[in-house]
Amino acid sequence: MTFDAHTIAKDFPILDRTIRDGKRLVYLDSGATSQKPNVVIDAESDFYRLHNAAVHRGAHQLAEEATDAYEGARTIVANFLNAHVDEVVFTKSATESLNLVSYAMGNAAPGNRFHLKAGDSIVITEMEHHANLIPWQQLAARTGATLKWFSVTEEGRLDLSNIDSVIDSSTKVVALTHQSNVLGTINPLDVITRRAHEVGAVVVLDACQSVPHMPVDVKALDIDFLAFSGHKAVGPTGIGIFWGRLELLADLPPFLTGGSMIENVTMESASWAQAPKKFEAGVPNMAQAVGLGAALNYLTQIGMDNIHRHEVELTSYLLNGLSEIKDLRIIGPKTTELRGGAISFTLGDIHPHDLGQYLDSQGIAVRTGHHCAWPLTRKLGVPATTRASVYLYNTTDDLDALVEGVQGAQKYFGR
Repeated sequence: MTFDAHTIAKDFPILDRTIRDGKRLVYLDSGATSQKPNVVIDAESDFYRLHNAAVHRGAHQLAEEATDAYEGARTIVANFLNAHVDEVVFTKSATESLNLVSYAMGNAAPGNRFHLKAGDSIVITEMEHHANLIPWQQLAARTGATLKWFSVTEEGRLDLSNIDSVIDSSTKVVALTHQSNVLGTINPLDVITRRAHEVGAVVVLDACQSVPHMPVDVKALDIDFLAFSGHKAVGPTGIGIFWGRLELLADLPPFLTGGSMIENVTMESASWAQAPKKFEAGVPNMAQAVGLGAALNYLTQIGMDNIHRHEVELTSYLLNGLSEIKDLRIIGPKTTELRGGAISFTLGDIHPHDLGQYLDSQGIAVRTGHHCAWPLTRKLGVPATTRASVYLYNTTDDLDALVEGVQGAQKYFGR
């Protein structure tokens, strides 16, 4: 289909509203959460209106309809990732997904392939969101494993010059982001996964900033586990995805226990159901899963290649526009090579929070702060930045408004 961001934007009702004394909303914060199209809002609402019942639990018609809708959404996710349907686990967020895999590894008994101990190592990177940093810190602390990491260069790329010593025979897990939420950097997974698998380590991918923006094929990427969040992919809040290779999920202990995830229970013991049920204790976020299915169908209809191409064009346009502003420093890659549409920057001595508030007064929504990546911002010497992040519904008009807003802020603050 022909890609037209102006037409696509009409599918998102919130983009029709005005803010701040009638100003047009310019939404450039999709890296934090995306807006929702009517088809997603309707899908979630219709579930509650017409089909609401606990899935997997009843013989009545509503329960059957709810189960069909819920499991249908799982099939949609599997097709979207090129995965087996039983490899898709619904969680409430990507943060829960990453905690699931790290905590489950901590539950692994001696002899289990995921059991970690003193002498083992876990490898991460300096550009990780806290959600893919703290769970591994905690796992290392609980098991006695050593936490190691790849550093970030001044250009915002991973320094892989020492890959053979960082990922070595002690490495059991390599966990990293596909695309940085601060820098926009897209990491070279092929080099990292190849080395990880050479030493028998599993690769855990934080794909929150990539799945909504580009084609992601879990088989082609040759990874072992993946997490992403629905709310960044034009889907509802309260729904996340944990994906893992089926043979690995069979060996991974459960994270939460309770109803729905058991095979058999006595007063003394219990045995677990097969994946994905093993990891879905309790009544799940059913309407949100259905909404996510509608969201991924919507993105598929537009075409992930088309979305990625559009974002590359917008990123190039914005990089060029921002680079012409005096005293503005872009944090991260300055070109679109292996780069996504999250652009962080500083503006002289104007604090990012002050800049963000000024832009908000002009109807422009951006993100300010450390973006849940304190080690990265400290490494780069910028405790806080302003971040603009683009998506399929953004246009060059939005980016022109941002550039004009930044220039207006300079005049407003007398810089």
